[in-house]
Amino acid sequence: MPEAVDTVLRSTRVVTPGGTRPAAVAVTGGTITAVWAYEAEIPPGATLVDLGDDALLPGLVDTHVHINDPGRTEWEGFETATRAAAAGGVTTLIDMPLNSIPPTTTTAHLDIKRDTALGKVHTDIGFWGGAVPGNVKDLQPLHDAGVFGFKCFLLHSGVDEFPALGPAELAEAMTEIARFDGLLIVHAEDPHLIDSAPQPEGRKYADFLASRPRDAENTAIDGLIALAKRLDCRVHVLHLSSAEALPLIAAAKREGVRLTVESCPHYLTLTAEEVPDGATEFKCCPPIREAVNQDALWDGLIDGTIDCVVSDHSPSTADLKHFDTGDFGQAWGGISSLQLGLPAIWTEARRRGRTLDDVVRWMAAAPAALAGLTGRKGAIAPGHDADFAVLAPDETFTVDPAALHHRNQVTAYAGRTLTGVVRGTWLRGQRIADHGRPTTGPSGTFIERETR
Repeated sequence: MPEAVDTVLRSTRVVTPGGTRPAAVAVTGGTITAVWAYEAEIPPGATLVDLGDDALLPGLVDTHVHINDPGRTEWEGFETATRAAAAGGVTTLIDMPLNSIPPTTTTAHLDIKRDTALGKVHTDIGFWGGAVPGNVKDLQPLHDAGVFGFKCFLLHSGVDEFPALGPAELAEAMTEIARFDGLLIVHAEDPHLIDSAPQPEGRKYADFLASRPRDAENTAIDGLIALAKRLDCRVHVLHLSSAEALPLIAAAKREGVRLTVESCPHYLTLTAEEVPDGATEFKCCPPIREAVNQDALWDGLIDGTIDCVVSDHSPSTADLKHFDTGDFGQAWGGISSLQLGLPAIWTEARRRGRTLDDVVRWMAAAPAALAGLTGRKGAIAPGHDADFAVLAPDETFTVDPAALHHRNQVTAYAGRTLTGVVRGTWLRGQRIADHGRPTTGPSGTFIERETR
């Protein structure tokens, strides 16, 4: 038994890498030092936190969050985003390089981002860099400065200060990233197929859906796979929406292409059939598709073709959603769900016969692996940070936007009944949220990827 244990968290349902079981988890100095049998004797001086039948999960790792700070802080900010994350059981975030001004495309811009975040984060946080035209020379320095990889778009990003890569620029960036064995993460939609599709305007969701056809995703992913194979570059496909791309992805993985893929709660829990006309809170790109497509995405998640589930929390001010007109062509595309990802996915996973072990693999272990954090994050195991989410997996609640902590209380989940109440969140051995309310001031730290 280790000496000087600070805290022991005990539950009849602890989700460990070896499965869910009754256990007692010992924490010393912010680190998990042991996972004991449930009946283990509590060391003298240790604080016992008995969770009963509430499940103890590793803190979730969300590798796809748009915090938009600095520059668009009215859309979101480090304090509000990380407070929402903590309320939802997320203990580690990686911030996207765009929608902030300046974007994270140089080391100087990364310094500005870190200075802005300093002292404001409730969770641990890291940063993606950006790959844009003309910054190939900046990729290695950003990598050396600790970014987790590089985000790029193949079509207009929605903000002019983060332009897309053309085919030659994409190959040049991938060649450079492969040289130092970095990671490229890609918004994969083909610009030519989007431009030739019907242009979205008006209140009809069906018209918006037609403007972002599956073929745009499928074609872009096919091209990425070919480049990744030729250049031996690690590539991650962001926010997969089209299930038709799954056979391409599965075949590439079998061939040894270094490819990973994510999807998001909105694609796995919401369907096009239920989106009312004019309900622009459901707009995102690529779009929420039909129920039959969602079923196929779940098949791909369950069989491992899709590696992980992350939020793509992409908020904006309410006026940018154009609720007054309900015009999908004009509205900002993005779903705000940072606080709700765990219960949303657990609700649907449970309905489909899956377990909390599955949810932890998709939302904690796999994102930690993607980011190169498997030695610290994403598991309840000795040597890992004592990051936990405490979940009442059988309780339900109805989503009230006023109870959400992200800056603008707009969400596509408003009024939905979800299963799984996050009772508490712990970061490195300290409780940072209790029943959705912060229990401390910002106490998160900056993190960098582990050496490969």
